[in-house]
Amino acid sequence: MIESQPSTPKSQKTQSKPSTPVVQAKVKTNATQKSQISKQTAQLSELRISPTIDSAAREKLLKQYGEHTAGKDVLNLIVIGHVDSGKSTLMGHMLYQMGQVSDKQLHRYKQDSQKIGKSSFAYAWVLDETEEERSRGITIDVAQTKFETDKKIIYLLDAPGHKDFIPNMITGATQADSAILVINSVTGEFETGFDLGGQTREHSLLVKSLGINQLIVAVNKMDMCDWSESRFLEIHKKLSNFLIKQVGFKEPDLMFVPCSGLQGENLSKKCADEKLTCWYNEKKTFDSKSIKGGLSLLDCVNKLKPQERSIDKPFRFCISDIYKSAQTANISIVGKCEAGTLKQGDKIIIVPANESGLVKSISINDEMSLPMCFAGDSVTLNVANVDINNISIGNFVCDTQSVMPVTDRIRGRIILFNLSIPVTNGFPIVFHYKSLNESASIKKLVSQLDKSSGEVVKDKPRVLNNGHSAIVEIKLNKPICVELYQNYRELGRFMLRYNGVTIAAGQITEIVQKTKN
Repeated sequence: MIESQPSTPKSQKTQSKPSTPVVQAKVKTNATQKSQISKQTAQLSELRISPTIDSAAREKLLKQYGEHTAGKDVLNLIVIGHVDSGKSTLMGHMLYQMGQVSDKQLHRYKQDSQKIGKSSFAYAWVLDETEEERSRGITIDVAQTKFETDKKIIYLLDAPGHKDFIPNMITGATQADSAILVINSVTGEFETGFDLGGQTREHSLLVKSLGINQLIVAVNKMDMCDWSESRFLEIHKKLSNFLIKQVGFKEPDLMFVPCSGLQGENLSKKCADEKLTCWYNEKKTFDSKSIKGGLSLLDCVNKLKPQERSIDKPFRFCISDIYKSAQTANISIVGKCEAGTLKQGDKIIIVPANESGLVKSISINDEMSLPMCFAGDSVTLNVANVDINNISIGNFVCDTQSVMPVTDRIRGRIILFNLSIPVTNGFPIVFHYKSLNESASIKKLVSQLDKSSGEVVKDKPRVLNNGHSAIVEIKLNKPICVELYQNYRELGRFMLRYNGVTIAAGQITEIVQKTKN
């Protein structure tokens, strides 16, 4: 789904200007702003939430959670990158190697893809399931699947790379804990995605702004570069410099790995090709902490640190899909449990529609039945007594004893970037929050903040520009469910877009006016 964007105000259209010393000075200022944005983004990611239940109840929950996960870490992992970097092929081939796709299924994909002259897309079809995606050869919606390793339970999200589908990519990124950034290493292709306005830069900035702090960089199609060490190190130098200095990732939280999605090299098993192993091995020492020789892509996934889960907070479940059950009058609600726990037989309420229901069953991919789900799980809820016409994607399922606030007006702390025109009172935006995108406007510029300390430097500024940090009041076209960042870190972040471009990342600091439930 492509978002509709507000039109540009006539008074704010930009004009091209000749190159002057003033313009050159602005270039230097932009570099400084990027560094400041990096610091602020890091600040937005480091807050923690205190427990809300007593220690005995928490211990019981932790024991149940340990049984639920069999002692494994649960990880929501999104795959991002510029269009045609080979994301779907890479992950589809790895899933096949891990036994998640049968030989029979893959044989059918190969036959069907050959019929339409796209034989190299067979592995991509593991994740690209719709007819439009397969005929066009691009990912449009976020595909989701689950697999397990020896150490982790992984919910894999394959995001679209084309700029037209950035809203879908944002929806996927809001559900993720960590990310794999896939890079096309072929000469000219990496440069297109990175230097020439491609999606490599925007995707990296988006996931960091949404709280993702760990990133695996899969340098794909290395077989087409003859497994060149110099090419790998060239890409590493350019990209790591950008990710650390401009986006705000920490070097120990980055892992670069060479691989080939189509050939299946260095995915679930270490590569056996001597052209790679002669320089990428356990004995080789690299200058950067973000390269660890000899690791496969799956090794890197297993090295990702576990995430904190708010299992001790009231239940919050974001809806990403809804459909009627084929066998019964019940409805199936697909989404992610953001906080708390839910059991079969529990009563729930769906807001903002205030639809009450009963949980009949909990499952993964409509197959594996679960007695209960915990924060971090992506599941399907089979619910009775709910009218499907009254609920929609972006709504929340809540505990009946603790209902999520509903409002059409919030205040948030934002960081501005990619602005082509200044932000003023009444500025039209599209507000992205979890699975929801809603038309809105920046109703009031409350205060401008110091870029490093966060202290107020100006009350009621007239305009905000690139690199500014500020508190703003946002008016939404209709009421939605939100939570404060200080209460629910998972639910306190949002993104703002304007004219098809992401212009700000923020945190919800105040609910100005609650709507009665």
